[in-house]
Amino acid sequence: MKILLTAINAKYIHSNLAVYDLRAYCREYTEQIELAEYTINHNPEHILADIFRRRPQVAAFSCYIWNIVMVETLIEEIRKVLPETELWLGGPEVSYRAEELLRRHHCLKGIMAGEGESTLCQLMEYYVKHSRKLSEVQNLVYRDGEEIHRTPWGEMLALSDIPFPYENLEEFENRIIYYESSRGCPFSCSYCLSSVEKKLRFRDTDMVKRELQFFLDRKTAQVKFVDRTFNVWHEHAMAVWQYIYEHDNGITNFHFEIAADLLNEEELALMKQMRPGLIQLEIGVQSVNERTLQEIRRTTHMDKLRQTVAAIREKRNIHVHLDLIAGLPYEDYDSFCHSFNEVYAMEPDQLQLGFLKVLSGTDMEKRADEYGLVFRDMPPYEVLFTNWISFEELLKLKGVEEMVEVYYNSAQFTASMKLLLRCFETPFAMYAALADYYEQRGLTDRKQNRVDRYEILLEFAKAYLRQEQTERFRECLVYDLYLRDNMKNRPEFAPSAEPYKDEIKEFYRKEAGERRYLPEYEGCDGKQLARMTHVEHFSRHPLTGEEQELFLLFDYKNRNPLSFEAKVTELDIGKERHRNGELR
Repeated sequence: MKILLTAINAKYIHSNLAVYDLRAYCREYTEQIELAEYTINHNPEHILADIFRRRPQVAAFSCYIWNIVMVETLIEEIRKVLPETELWLGGPEVSYRAEELLRRHHCLKGIMAGEGESTLCQLMEYYVKHSRKLSEVQNLVYRDGEEIHRTPWGEMLALSDIPFPYENLEEFENRIIYYESSRGCPFSCSYCLSSVEKKLRFRDTDMVKRELQFFLDRKTAQVKFVDRTFNVWHEHAMAVWQYIYEHDNGITNFHFEIAADLLNEEELALMKQMRPGLIQLEIGVQSVNERTLQEIRRTTHMDKLRQTVAAIREKRNIHVHLDLIAGLPYEDYDSFCHSFNEVYAMEPDQLQLGFLKVLSGTDMEKRADEYGLVFRDMPPYEVLFTNWISFEELLKLKGVEEMVEVYYNSAQFTASMKLLLRCFETPFAMYAALADYYEQRGLTDRKQNRVDRYEILLEFAKAYLRQEQTERFRECLVYDLYLRDNMKNRPEFAPSAEPYKDEIKEFYRKEAGERRYLPEYEGCDGKQLARMTHVEHFSRHPLTGEEQELFLLFDYKNRNPLSFEAKVTELDIGKERHRNGELR
């Protein structure tokens, strides 16, 4: 008997915690359980062929909004080539519409609805030991001939009863590791499936520490906690954060989704001591409209949130990711613009502009008619329009979203965008104008490399800048470019470096002997130093705009662990250009 647990992930870099948890909990049946992970970018024929070659007697699929279309297509094809294989689905995308799916897909044997570990273990008793009937397995919706049956909901597991799902990490090389220290959420946000289940459970803290040490010992690049609101219980959060702070290996990054307004002074004080890059925080703001927040049952103390985000960002040692959702009740276009500007002012490292997804089983779905909420029939069930915002306005926000991804979240245009913002009343106005520029010139659907993006931004900015401002903006673009990339093919928009060629060459010749600025490049001659770093001449300070001739050294071996920006040092080249200090 072979039972295949199948995951189809959104990207290769992702992994599927669910199937590993299921296998770990059903450890008695390890010999019968096999895992298969694919991505939505795989050719469906490849997945079909691979499953066929494995020839499982039972195949179960973990279903989410990003893979359900592919899964529904695959199971119909699997039935044709493996007619004796019994097919099961599970996961959040199928738990709340199980009967509908069984009526639509006669190839399905059944659906594991809700929490799956205990359910699968009981299902193994049915398939392997033949000691249990399907009607005795909890949380099932299954087919018996032409009839569809639903079994009672079972008791929820204690989270500490689920064994650690990772035996070794070789198969997760270059992939994100997902980890769960709590399950459930105490809040009732109307758009979220976590609001359906109120029971909040925590894994034993000492067990969590031992398991985190497993990742630390192996120098895992990133561990992403899937806890819905990690810091809802202060003692648990503090214990975990204190542990990873005290056992920091200098490499591993831990990602947490938190409610910022719940953080207290003790937690903030600890965060300020952490290594840059040790943790990163994702904070769901969603909206600053009080009526909207009240309607979606989201408890957010906005003033406290602003203060807390400012406190987190004070030392610039923690990557902060803030989320907004467009299409929520009582949020019209102007209100969303205001929410955007308020969140932008918090200066997050990443601002995610998302769009409401109306998930099966949520209160948002049940109240869709009341809100005039129309959404796509196909996953991810994204909002099309509501009583407050039109489809045309949401399309405009889509354009803004793309510009934010390219020109803000990429962190490749930091100085340039700050300078350009002075020409607009608000940040939203700037990104909306940039989105219109892309649309009007047919740039939206064209592929552009990074240098193309710089050149487009320069042409866009010329309409808003005076001549002398344009030249400063051009130098900001050059600064931003070399801050991240050691470009050897000089872009056309950059001023000519020819007049300073000899001075830069002389700097590298001297530096090869003196090691005044680049002590970590021991053994490198001048030519090697020139290849591994970059020196750029500026006629004004790229950050302050002060008119002063200076040379900046970009050191790519020493980068900011959060922004990946090169270390920048002001050089003393020539007596008349003597400068001291360092730019960061």
